[in-house]
Amino acid sequence: MIYVLATLLPPLGLLLNGQPFSAIFNLVLIVFCLIFGLIFHVLLLVPSAHTLIVVYMKREDRRHREVVEAIRQHGQPTGYRS
Repeated sequence: MIYVLATLLPPLGLLLNGQPFSAIFNLVLIVFCLIFGLIFHVLLLVPSAHTLIVVYMKREDRRHREVVEAIRQHGQPTGYRS
């Protein structure tokens, strides 16, 4: 659901994902892309693409931290060689 929100309302998607500085940067990016997007139409997609990439990277980072923490708490998986 966060990806749909990030596509349609990029700054709000970033705020709900816990990234206020990225949301501010995205607002600046939206203004810039609206101005120059009148000439280069593909620029209108840049703020949404930025938001989708940032949300994906934040979620992957959370998953990675959870796996690392689980390994620290419970040890390495059985059958794993170091």
